[in-house]
Amino acid sequence: MIVAIDGPAASGKSTVAKEVAKRLGYKYIDTGAMYRAVTWKALKEKIDVTNEDAVVALAKGSQIEISELKNSHYKVTIDGEDVTEAIRSPKVSAAVSTVAKVPGVRTALVKKQRSYADIYPNMVVEGRDIGTVVFPDAELKVFLKASPVERAKRRYRELKEKGHKVELSAIERDIITRDKIDSTRAASPLLKAPDARVIDTTSKTISQVVQEIVNLAKKELMK
Repeated sequence: MIVAIDGPAASGKSTVAKEVAKRLGYKYIDTGAMYRAVTWKALKEKIDVTNEDAVVALAKGSQIEISELKNSHYKVTIDGEDVTEAIRSPKVSAAVSTVAKVPGVRTALVKKQRSYADIYPNMVVEGRDIGTVVFPDAELKVFLKASPVERAKRRYRELKEKGHKVELSAIERDIITRDKIDSTRAASPLLKAPDARVIDTTSKTISQVVQEIVNLAKKELMK
């Protein structure tokens, strides 16, 4: 069974999806990390992220892997280099929507994402277009949402804990900008699938959201 979890930036997708995968014993795939990895490499190689031909070539020519470590931790590598922490930097966050909206980049990475289904029959896949584009036939689709203010607070706490110097107001502006770019892009925009279950995480704990999705998954398995 494929569990597709979509939602905007900082809505809790990664944290929730990892725990859901752990509880169900499923493979976890963070598609956003793949776009972040391409963005990180573009910035590292000083490639203009608005140069579509260049970022498409980068996406096609890069080997991105997401592997599970002990204690439910995950490692993201691009061309063999561990970028797990680097792809979460404010610089990457500010540029990733520009890269992710390029049709050729999405085509290259969606092909990779779909290839996982040939290896893993049971997966929890999270991103922005999983239930609408990548796996439109997923047995369970969930769309997470939260207010921009709450999402900014979450991202602020996360970055501060990692030692980044950030401002809450700047993060909120960035999130609102990313929402607009992600939801209005021509290729695979951020949309709720018609048959997706919407869960507002604003006032819920991670544990509550995880349990809700696990319960939905178990109901699907019983059909």
